[in-house]
Amino acid sequence: MAGSKKVIQFFYDVVSPYSWLAFEVLCRYRNVWNIDLRLRPSFLGGVMKESGTLPAMRLITAVSELQPSAVEPLSRELWTRIWGLDLDITERQSLTEAALKAGLSASQVEELFRLVGTKEVKDKLKSTTQEAIDYGAFGFPLSVCSVKGSPEVFFGSDRFELMAHCLGEKWVGPRPDTPTMKM
Repeated sequence: MAGSKKVIQFFYDVVSPYSWLAFEVLCRYRNVWNIDLRLRPSFLGGVMKESGTLPAMRLITAVSELQPSAVEPLSRELWTRIWGLDLDITERQSLTEAALKAGLSASQVEELFRLVGTKEVKDKLKSTTQEAIDYGAFGFPLSVCSVKGSPEVFFGSDRFELMAHCLGEKWVGPRPDTPTMKM
């Protein structure tokens, strides 16, 4: 499979701690597996019909439009806040602090909050969530691996060995820089 375009679409919501685990592993493997990792912020409430993270997911969606390179650090910061620090990520002040800590400027944060309420951002989040549902999502994380355009869907944060096989790559544990598995 050398030379073929390998794509993983990663559908997630920061309300899901299992998505965080999968997010960190996929970010670590991005260069190891030479994949095009496409972060797809989605609204778990659209899949599960219950969530308080709509403002956070709209913020990440707005970031994906305004400054795509900030999606990864902002997502990580929101996960850290909700699951590591037990902070509320549904309030504007908390979202502002997360965005600033993720490296966005105060003026960018203000622009993001303007974008969050726009039809374009709302529609993009709905569309991405519908795309996850169309892949068969019933929860997150959901990863869609594509090699030569053929999608394979994986649910959960414990399917990396199977994803590696699909991609024609090796799985050496959750930290490829310090392998723990005996091959």
